[in-house]
Amino acid sequence: MDMHTGSTETVVVGTSGLTPEQVLAVARHGARVTLSDEAVRELTASREVVEALAAKPDPVYGVSTGFGALATRHIGPDLRTRLQRNIVRSHAAGMGPRVEREVVRALMFLRLKTLCSGRTGVRPEVAQAMADLLNAGITPVVHEYGSLGCSGDLAPLSHCALALMGEGEAEGPDGELRPVRKLLAAHGLHPVELKEKEGLALLNGTDGMLGMLLMALADLRLLYTSADVTAAMTLEALLGTDGVLAPELHAIRPHPGQADSAANMLAVLHGSEMTGQHQGDEPRVQDAYSVRCAPQVAGAGRDTLGHAELVAGRELAAAVDNPVVLPGGTSQAFGAEGGRVESNGNFHGAPVAYVLDFLAIAAADLASIAERRTDRLLDKARSHGLPAFLADDPGVDSGLMIAQYTQAALVSELKRLAVPASVDSIPSSAMQEDHVSMGWSAARKLRHVVDNLARVVAVELVAASRALELRRTATGLAAAPATWAVVEAARAAGVAGPGPDRYLAPDLAAAEAFVREGGVVRAAEAVTGPLR
Repeated sequence: MDMHTGSTETVVVGTSGLTPEQVLAVARHGARVTLSDEAVRELTASREVVEALAAKPDPVYGVSTGFGALATRHIGPDLRTRLQRNIVRSHAAGMGPRVEREVVRALMFLRLKTLCSGRTGVRPEVAQAMADLLNAGITPVVHEYGSLGCSGDLAPLSHCALALMGEGEAEGPDGELRPVRKLLAAHGLHPVELKEKEGLALLNGTDGMLGMLLMALADLRLLYTSADVTAAMTLEALLGTDGVLAPELHAIRPHPGQADSAANMLAVLHGSEMTGQHQGDEPRVQDAYSVRCAPQVAGAGRDTLGHAELVAGRELAAAVDNPVVLPGGTSQAFGAEGGRVESNGNFHGAPVAYVLDFLAIAAADLASIAERRTDRLLDKARSHGLPAFLADDPGVDSGLMIAQYTQAALVSELKRLAVPASVDSIPSSAMQEDHVSMGWSAARKLRHVVDNLARVVAVELVAASRALELRRTATGLAAAPATWAVVEAARAAGVAGPGPDRYLAPDLAAAEAFVREGGVVRAAEAVTGPLR
């Protein structure tokens, strides 16, 4: 999705984490960012610890040593500014296409959140520079490839840190690419000279994969509800029974997502004259799995979303860096007032990578069952009286035959994208970093999964809405008020109804936009009230 600019909202970054809504406000809607007084105090206190350690002769990782496999070298005070500048330059090694603006803004904002936790040891002016970059609408160029999801999203975050130093290229608020130094000057901003530990602190986090997880969760919540609506429309168009949606049936298998999906479908179908009409000339004891088991499949996906939201919430409350500044305790690396700097492995992206992959699997299966429903609507042998391919004059017209081909191609790609990235690992940094999460890769492919799922749901919408119109014309039976409201809203959005063959791609594009923008859910909820 493109970021919507012009937001008047301001998000205050403190020391206690963020909400998903705050991240989306900044990443997608251009909300402004400000640092809380508490955050500035914590930044100042943790910086005192780092500076006290920097003044001592003992080597401290990230403060007075090299990095990764080069951590054995002690770096003297005269080289430390160069050391921090060099880590950013050398790690800004991404390749491939540019990453979307909303992803980069989420990446920067989540890194700012960790800086403000007071656990990274950077100066307040570094955190403020990051906030200034966001508020100016300056978005550094970040590339598709470069993160292994361990030691954080190193290359993506390095490209952002490079912009703070006034180097590299960035996109301005007008969408044009320019040298960063020129963009900073145009907004009255100045490059930052990084000091001890600051370069490393800007690079070492799971912020990219977390940002993409949060955006995927928001998009998938909408798509799962949209899929409940289109599944109900298909059930209705096939004259199926809504008896399988009864709450007492779902109570005896108490998965909350299943109950929510069934309740949504039942609410959408309320008042239909078409449901339960399958006992006519072609009596059916029960509907096919793709119709009857829709709540079970969508519900399992909803429960997967719930687990992923739990993980995302924990990660939002985390301060991911290595090393981290801790108050007091026992360590050889003491700083001001007993504070210490400790190495750790919290940058490993496994917790986030696993749920990113899990979401891709669930979304692929939701798309798979939606495609099976669409195919059933188009098959004269299984659609219980609908014309072949929902065509105006089958044989002369092909109707939605090839729309289902497109949907099938999307589902096939989703199955490939469901292969987990997090089971892979390639050692790096001379075997110092010998197990990595591939969480960034899991997040990148999940974005493609979300896009394809929206398209699959859109094709089912096109087919189900056409089928409902044809069924109403043929039988005189009324559709449910909610499903008919979706049909009318889709037509108003440019998704044409039944008729002779026409150039179909614009209809599919209009349906995709309608789904992505929440039109399906809005139209249904105008009748049903809030869906789950």
